Amino acid sequence: MISFIAAVIALILGFLLYGKIVEKNFAPDDRETPAVAMQDGVDYVPMPTWKVFLIQLLNIAGTGPIFGALSGALFGPVVYLWIVFGCIFAGAVHDYGIGMISMRNRGCSVSEIVGDHLGGGMRQVMRVFSVILLIMCGVVFTKGPADLLAILTNNAPGPSFWFWIVLLYYFIATFVPIDKVIGKFYPVFGVLLIVMALGVSGSMLFSGSYEMPELWDHFANEHPEGIGVWPFMFITVACGAISGFHATQSPMMARCCKNEFVGRKVFYGAMIAEGIIALVWAAAGVSCYESGQALLEAGAGCSAVVYTVCRSTMGKIGSVIALLGVIACPISSGDTAYRSARLTLADWFRSDQASFKNRLIITVPLLVTGFLISRIDYTVVWRYFSWSNQTLAMIGLWACSVYLARSGKKWIITAVPAVFMSAVTVSYFFMADECLGMLWKSLSIDSKIYTPAAAGLGAAAAMAFLLLFIRKKGSQQTDRL
Repeated sequence: MISFIAAVIALILGFLLYGKIVEKNFAPDDRETPAVAMQDGVDYVPMPTWKVFLIQLLNIAGTGPIFGALSGALFGPVVYLWIVFGCIFAGAVHDYGIGMISMRNRGCSVSEIVGDHLGGGMRQVMRVFSVILLIMCGVVFTKGPADLLAILTNNAPGPSFWFWIVLLYYFIATFVPIDKVIGKFYPVFGVLLIVMALGVSGSMLFSGSYEMPELWDHFANEHPEGIGVWPFMFITVACGAISGFHATQSPMMARCCKNEFVGRKVFYGAMIAEGIIALVWAAAGVSCYESGQALLEAGAGCSAVVYTVCRSTMGKIGSVIALLGVIACPISSGDTAYRSARLTLADWFRSDQASFKNRLIITVPLLVTGFLISRIDYTVVWRYFSWSNQTLAMIGLWACSVYLARSGKKWIITAVPAVFMSAVTVSYFFMADECLGMLWKSLSIDSKIYTPAAAGLGAAAAMAFLLLFIRKKGSQQTDRL
């Protein structure tokens, strides 16, 4: 219990103290934001800070900090450390940096930010990479809710019917002005996400029915299958610590902020809130199940575990909240994924999205592509989504580092986590089964050989990226806005 409470306090202090340092480094000022200077009634719409915060929280969170943290709980309480330090020094900095740079550059998407600071070649790579990632995210969060809705209705009318219903909703949310659907419903869903976390944590802390293991008594890798902490835990727990998906969402809210001074509350603050939610669910994973093996057998990061935890901690009310949460939260990630993909393509082809026709031309092919990808096995899509997600975060941090260096600011606050995430993603690429890990196994190379080799290659790649950054940061760059 003490280590959990200390971790929550650390996150709050991170927002109050380190968040201030990050904000001071970016130096917000009173320039007109895109929401004010470029209002179009569709994507550039000024909104109250509290509403932008709740929308941002739901955009970046959804079920990510729930499912990811529950899967991370298989490693034991050591996962708390990654959530806390990853969130404060990497994830929140990443989200704030992308959000602020976008706000200073017409609310442009992450692919344009990367291109401006890492070069034209990377712009093209990121355009394709980010759109594919967003469509995969939309697919992941279409099939899950549709299957659950089918179960709740006893498979009448069936998962295919609900799939089309969810897809129709995605079309509406992607197409219509942001304040018509997302602006109205997301704050409510954001509150629901917070209520779920408060209910679960309150029961664990005060009911006396749960023993919350302390970090210092379990300072080891406790994964029941022996999967290594490096780099797998850092990929598994993405949304609760750092996530590249957030780089696609922050620009969407950068188009709705009335001034730059709300950036720390909206971007840095939403990530800290997500970290607290992730901590709650990681604690639930290690506290509500007698062992990691029991949690693994129950399904770890899945809707069934969320439902069981909510019911056991909050009773019948918890069951209702859980059902609403595991349906609404993934849908809220899926629709904003498609919307961000539309905005990325619009920036790419310089298409004015105030035009009804232009929005339709982009939206329809996006959803058709998502439907086609949904025919692929769900687990395969998810595995590649996880690695792609963290790779995007790494690229985003390097772009922020170049921006800060060219602006004469302290680039170390983004370069250090960029180096770390570079080592994580490259190590994972050489080690994981869905990447090159299966190749080594097919060649009968023992994991005791390729595991340290993969970690070494990750470290070498991170240092190479750092050297490239030091060379790159010298060229001149000015804000567009």
